[in-house]
Order: sequence, then structure tokens, then C-alpha cells
Amino acid sequence: MIDLRKLHILTKRSDLAELPEGKLLINTVNANSYNIALEDEVFAESLKNCDVVLPDGVSIIFAFKVNRWMPRPCERVTGYDLFEYEMARLNERGGKCFFLGSSEDVLARIRQRAAILHPNIEIETYSPPFKPEFSDEDSRAMVDAVNRAKPDLLWIGMTAPKQEKWAYAHWNELDINCHCGTIGAVFDFYAGTFKRAPLWCQKYNIEWLYRLVHEPRRMWRRYVLGNLLYIKNVIICR
Repeated sequence: MIDLRKLHILTKRSDLAELPEGKLLINTVNANSYNIALEDEVFAESLKNCDVVLPDGVSIIFAFKVNRWMPRPCERVTGYDLFEYEMARLNERGGKCFFLGSSEDVLARIRQRAAILHPNIEIETYSPPFKPEFSDEDSRAMVDAVNRAKPDLLWIGMTAPKQEKWAYAHWNELDINCHCGTIGAVFDFYAGTFKRAPLWCQKYNIEWLYRLVHEPRRMWRRYVLGNLLYIKNVIICR
């Protein structure tokens, strides 16, 4: 079971500047991930036990407003907001960033774009095997790749809830002293392999509608049935 009130939820975008230095695990939560966490106890534990959770969805803000929970997030903070902030900050001082996840093609595009947009950041990457579950050997290789790199910033992109569960299970094995964000689709947005919703959709918190229109077959269950289920779980049953 998961209770939004007990997550370490960031309240506003400007709070990103207040995140402490050092080893920090940052996840996101939206209507879909909340629904999944109600059925997946390991995923729920990964959200409850990370250091920071971003309210990556207007549905999360809505739930707090309707239920008058405190403290309440006052604005949506997305995984891409975190990505842009952290990458800009690291680019200013210089350092190394590690991308763990996605395909070799996407990672190659990320390295190419980073060389232009963030020239002061050294990029290292690792593409894990594409399979439903990683073997112990797979995970060992992933941990070793990160630890060898000793990054100043770590991004994990394997889609939810796989990425959050993996980071939670192997957090103590990762010999890092930096922020780590599980940011899924941001890999594709940054690489340019998937176009993010236009700014006006982001402004009015309807990125979900943009994705539904462009990928109806893949997204209708998540955004139509999923949003109705979320309302039942969070608004009606609380």
C-alpha cells in the first residue's frame, strides 16, 4: 500500500535548488505510477524509501488539493525539470554524467547532443540487455559500470516501475556520491527519438493528452482507464 502523504514530495520547482549534495535518489510519481504501486509492493517500497519524489503529474497536485493534505505540492515538477536543472548546474562547473538504460542508438544520440548542449560534461553510458527482468550477472555489470565511472550525476532510464525497483534494490551497491534520477522517457526526449509535447501543453498540464493523441493504441488504457482508476483510488476511497 502507498500513501501520497507519506512520500517525500517536492512542493515546487524552485525547491530543486535546495536539494542537499551527496548521494540522493530521486523518483517521480504520477497517476499511472501510483496505480501500479497499489498492486506492486516492491515498487511502492521504492517510492516510499527514496530521498525525494517529484510530483510529475497534475493528478498528484489535484489529489492534494481535493483532500486538503499538508504539506501539499503547489506545482508540477517533472523528470525533465530535474534533468534540465541538474545538467545545467553540472555543465557550469564541469564533471561526468552517466546514463544507464535505453538502447545503444538512443545513448549515441544522447552523447552527440550533450557534446553540443552540455560541452563541459563528460558523458558515459551503459545499455543493459532488453529483457523483463535482469539476472544477477546483468545487474552486477550495471553496478560495476557505474562504479567504474564514478559520475557526478547519474540518470537511470528503463521505464517505470523497472527503473525505480532496480535503483532501490541496488542503491547500497552503487559507490557514488551524487544525485541519481530515475527519469525514463527523458532519455528519448533528450536524444530526440521522441518529441516532447509543445510548451503550451506543458504550461496547461496536458502533456498526457498530447501523448494520447499521438499514441492512442498504446496510451488509451493508461490515460483513460488509468485516470479513472486513479480518481477512484485517491479521491473517492480516501
